[in-house]
Amino acid sequence: MAQPFELPDFYEPYPARLNPHLEVAREHSKEWARRMGMIEGSGVWDEDDYDSHDYALLCAYTHPDAPAGELATVTDWYVWVFFFDDDFLESFKRTRDSAGARAYLDRLRAFMPVEPGETSRAEPENAVERGLADLWARTVPAMSHGWRRRFAEATRNLLEESMWELANISAGRVANPLEYIEMRRKVGGAPWSAGLVEYSVGAEVPGAVAESRPMRVLRDAFADAVHLRNDLFSYQREVEDEGELSNGVLVFERFLGCGTQQAADAVNDLITSRLHQFEHTVFTELPPLFAEHGLDARSCADVLAYAKGLQDWQSGGHEWHMRSSRYMNDGGAGRPAGAGLPGGPTGPGTSAARIAASLAATAPARIRRHTRPPFQEVGPVRLPELRMPYTTRLSPHLDAARERVVGWARDMGVIDAPPGTSDFGIWDEHKLRAFDLPLCSAAIHPDASPEQLDLTTGWLTWGTYGDDYYPLVFGRTFDAAGARAFTERLKDFMPVESTATPVPVNALERGLADLWARSTAPMAPDARRAFRRTIEEMTGSWLWELANHWQNRIPDPVDYVEMRRKTFGAEFIMSLSRLSRGGMVPSEVFRTRPVQAMQNAASDYAALLNDLISYRKEIEFEGEIHNCVLVVQDFFGCGVEEALGVVGDLVNSRMREFEHVVTVELPRMFEEMALDAGARAALTDHAEELKRWLAGVLIWHRGCRRYDEEELRRPVAVVPRTSYGPVGLGTATARVAELLGRGRPGGAGA
Repeated sequence: MAQPFELPDFYEPYPARLNPHLEVAREHSKEWARRMGMIEGSGVWDEDDYDSHDYALLCAYTHPDAPAGELATVTDWYVWVFFFDDDFLESFKRTRDSAGARAYLDRLRAFMPVEPGETSRAEPENAVERGLADLWARTVPAMSHGWRRRFAEATRNLLEESMWELANISAGRVANPLEYIEMRRKVGGAPWSAGLVEYSVGAEVPGAVAESRPMRVLRDAFADAVHLRNDLFSYQREVEDEGELSNGVLVFERFLGCGTQQAADAVNDLITSRLHQFEHTVFTELPPLFAEHGLDARSCADVLAYAKGLQDWQSGGHEWHMRSSRYMNDGGAGRPAGAGLPGGPTGPGTSAARIAASLAATAPARIRRHTRPPFQEVGPVRLPELRMPYTTRLSPHLDAARERVVGWARDMGVIDAPPGTSDFGIWDEHKLRAFDLPLCSAAIHPDASPEQLDLTTGWLTWGTYGDDYYPLVFGRTFDAAGARAFTERLKDFMPVESTATPVPVNALERGLADLWARSTAPMAPDARRAFRRTIEEMTGSWLWELANHWQNRIPDPVDYVEMRRKTFGAEFIMSLSRLSRGGMVPSEVFRTRPVQAMQNAASDYAALLNDLISYRKEIEFEGEIHNCVLVVQDFFGCGVEEALGVVGDLVNSRMREFEHVVTVELPRMFEEMALDAGARAALTDHAEELKRWLAGVLIWHRGCRRYDEEELRRPVAVVPRTSYGPVGLGTATARVAELLGRGRPGGAGA
C-alpha cells in the first residue's frame, strides 16, 4: 500500500541511546505477556505480532539509563498498554459497543488502589485486568503517595477517555485542533509515560512543585510532541485501516481544508514548536521555580533528571517509530537522515549525526519568534463571521450600574489617581465610561439584583484594570522582582480563614480587598480557597505575559491558548457561577470531561473572540505579542487576512464543540453517572449561564468603545487626588508610572 504522505524532516535535538539491558527486557516481557494471556489465544496478538512490534526496543530507547529490573517492569507496562489499545479496538471500537466498553473500563479502577495498605477490590478476569493488577502491585510500593495519585489519574484518563474516541467514531465526528490536543494527552498516555520516567530514573518530581506551571508545561509539551509524532507514523494504520478519527494529521486536514501532505507538515511544525517550548521552559522557568520554592540540591537534581528523562523519551521514541513494523516508516529509516541532507548516516547509533542539521533547519522559526518589531501598523481590520446561536437580555439596572461603577472606581483609585502613585495615568473617567464594563455584566447577568450587578461589574473592572496595569507599571521597566512581589502581596487581600488584610496602598489592592470581602462573606473556607485559586491563576498569568514581553517572544500556539484562558480571566469569571451552587453538584462531576470540555470551549470562544476584535489595538497601539492572530501568523508564516481566518475558524469550531457538549454529551453523562435531579438542574443552569455569558461577551465587544480607533488615540486625562498613595523615603519608584502613563494606554489580553 502506498504511503499517503512523505514523512517530514523531524526536529531531533537529542541523540537516541540504547539501554544495554535490552535483551533481558525482551526475554522477560515476552514471558510475562504470555503468562498474562496476551499472546496465544488472546485473539489480539499472535507471536509474530508481538515480536515485530518490539516493545522492549521502544523501552530500551526511551529509558536508556534504567537498571535492568526497572527496564523490565517499564517494558511490561508498555506491553500492557499497547495490548489494551488493540484489545479495545477489536472488542469495542470496531463493534461500536459503548455499553460494553463502559462496563469494561469501570472494572479496571478496582485494580489501581492508591491509599497505603489498600488492595485490589476484584479478581482479574482477562489479560488486561491480570496485567494491570500485576504491574500495579510491582510498581507502586517504590513510589510516594503523591506519585501514586498522579499515576492513577493518568492511567484512568488513558483508559476511560477511550470512550471519547469511541463516541466520535460512532458519530463520525472529527475534533477541532484545540479539543484534539487537550484530549490526546489523556487518551494518548504520554502523561502516563512521564510518570514511568520518574520511576525508571529514580527521581520523583517533588510534591511542592509537581502541579506548578513549569512542571505542567514540561509534561504537556512532552506529551504533545510524543502524540503528534505518533500520529504521523500511525496515520496510515489508524485512519486508512482502523477507521480511527483521533489523529492529528486528519484533524489538521479537516480544519485547514488542505491536503494530507500539507497537514502532515503542519503537524510536524507543531511538534517542533512544542519541543522548543519544552527547552524554553527548562532554561527560563525552572531556575526561578527552584528559587521560589527553596528546593534543596537533591530536589533540583531530581527535577533535572526527570526533564532529561523526558528528552531521552522523545529521541528514543522517534528511533523506535522508525523501526517498528507497527507504523508507517518507509522513507524514514531508509532515507538519508539529517533534515534533508543527502548521504547522511542511517541506522542504529547515528541519531547524533542529525543534531546539527536539525538545529540549523529549525533555527529560523526560533529566531523569528524573538525578533518581531513591535508597534507595526495594522490599519482597519475586517473580521470574519462569528457563530453565535445564543442570545441574552440586558439588566434593567444597567444605567444605574454605569454611574455607580464610576464612584466605586474613584473611591478605589482606579480613576483620578494622584501623581506619584503607580495608579497615576492608567485610566481616567472617560476611559472607564468608554470601556462600558457594566454593559458586559448586564448582558451576562440580566436577572441580577442591583447589588449583584455592581459586584460583577466591579470584578470585571478590577480584572481589566489589572490587565492594563501590569504592562504599564512593570513591563517597560523590566521589573521582574517588583512584579512578582506585587503579585504575591495581592494574596494577602484574599484571606480564607479570617477577614484580616493589610492596609492597601494602590488601586488593585483596594479594589481586591473590597470585592473579596463582599463576594466571600457567605462562602465556606473551601469555597473561598477555590475562588482565590482562580484569581491567583489570573494574576500569575500576567507575570507570564511580562516574561514573554521582556524576551520579545511570541508564544508557542498551544501554550498561548491554554494560558489565554487565564489571562482573559475566563476561569475566574465562571467560578463565580460554580461557587454559587454550593454542594448541589459534587466536585468530581465538575472535573468530568464533558463539563471541562464545555467550560474550555466557552473560555476559548470568548478569549479568541477578544483577540480578533482587539488585534489592531494590541499590535499597532500597544506593541503586544499576546494575540492569537499574531501567534498564527508566526506559526504558519502567513499574512494577517489568512491568520484572521484561521482564528475565526477556531472560534467557530469551539462554539460548535460547546453546542455538541451541551446537546449530546451532558445528557449522556447525566445517565451514565445517574445524577440526581438537583445536580442535573444545576449543571443545566450552568450551561444556560455559559450561553448568556458567551452572548454577553460578544454584545460587549460590539457595544463598547475600548477598541475604537478614536479611543485608542485619545490620551488619559488625569484629575489628580491626594487622599492616598505612598509618599516619603523609599517611594520614588512608585512614580515611574507617572511617566509611563503618558504613553499609550491599554494592556495585554483584553
